[in-house]
Amino acid sequence: MHFQAIYKPQTSLNTFTPTSTGSGFLAYQGSCSPADGRREMSSERQAEICSLLQNHGYRHRGFGHPSVTLTWSLALAGGGGISCVLQDGEVFEKAGVNVSVVSGFLSEEAARQMRSRGKSLKAKDGKLPFCAMGVSSVIHPKNPHVPTMHFNYRYFEIEEADGTKQWWFGGGTDLTPTYLNEEDAVHFHKTLKEACDKHDLKLYPKYKKWCDDYFYIKHRGERRGIGGIFFDDVDSPSKEEVFQFVKSCAKAVVPCYIPIVKKHCHDSFTPEEKLWQQLRRGRYVEFNLVYDRGTKFGLLTPGSRIESILMSLPLTARWEYMHNPPESSKEAEMLEVLRNPKDWVH
Repeated sequence: MHFQAIYKPQTSLNTFTPTSTGSGFLAYQGSCSPADGRREMSSERQAEICSLLQNHGYRHRGFGHPSVTLTWSLALAGGGGISCVLQDGEVFEKAGVNVSVVSGFLSEEAARQMRSRGKSLKAKDGKLPFCAMGVSSVIHPKNPHVPTMHFNYRYFEIEEADGTKQWWFGGGTDLTPTYLNEEDAVHFHKTLKEACDKHDLKLYPKYKKWCDDYFYIKHRGERRGIGGIFFDDVDSPSKEEVFQFVKSCAKAVVPCYIPIVKKHCHDSFTPEEKLWQQLRRGRYVEFNLVYDRGTKFGLLTPGSRIESILMSLPLTARWEYMHNPPESSKEAEMLEVLRNPKDWVH
C-alpha cells in the first residue's frame, strides 16, 4: 500500500482547504514506503469536522482566531501533517482534528510494547522501519450537557529484517458525557452499530466490548466514558476489506455526534454542573497520559510534534481531594454507568 499526503497550501491560518481524493478517509495504492514519497492520505474527514467546528463554534473570546490550521513536519523523523484546532469558541471549549503521516524507525520501547501485544517483529541491525498515518479528533464542548467525543482511525506498517511487511488498521469512536442521557447514548451506539453491521454483524458487539475494556481507568475503577467502538491490530480478512470497514466507521462520526451537539448546546447549566464537568475532565487527562497507546507511541517517537499529541487534552480540568457525589444524584448515576458499562443497543 502506497500513500502520499496531498494538501493545498494554506493561504491563511484561519482557512482550512485540504485537497480531497474523495475516498472518505484514506486513499491508497501500492505500499507504504517512506522512501518513494508517494504516500497518499485524504483529508476529507478532517475538512468535514473542521467545517462543522467552525460553523458551531464561530464566536470567540479573547485574542487569536476561532480556529487555527497548521501544516507541520517532523524534524527528526519523516512525514508531517495538518492540525486544525479551535479553542475557546462559543460551543466548543477546545476541539481539534489532526491528520498525520509519519515514517522512521521504531524506538526500542515502542517495539517492546508492540511485541507485548503479540507482534513478532524481527529487526535488522536493531532497526524496524515503520510508516504510520491516520486522522484523529477530540472535541471538548463548553456546555456540560454536551458530551466530549473522540475518534481515531489509523494505518500502521512495519518492515522486518527480511523485507516482509506487517500491516494493520486500528481506530474507534467513543463518547464521554458529563451527565448521562440515555437517548443520546442509544443514538450514538446505534449509529456506530449500523456502520459495523454493513460489514459483519459480529463486529459491533466485539468492538463495543473492546472499547469498554480499553478505556478503563484502572486506578479509578471507572471507564473514561460510555464507550463506542474500538479495535486495533486488525489485519484480516484482507487489506481492502478492512479498509472499507474503517471508511464506514469514519463516515459515521458526524451523524453519531453532531445531532447530540445541536440538541444540547444551548441547554442551561449550573456552576455545580460545570464543576462536575471539570472533575470528569480530570479523569480524561488521567487516561490519556497514563494508558492511551497513541499518546505513549507519540511521546516515544523521536522528533514527534508534542502539540499534536497533546491536542486531545481539555483546555481546563480539576482535581479535588476525595470528591464523591451524593447518592442518587445525577453525578452518581453517571458514575454507576462508568463503573458498570451498559449494552445500549441489541
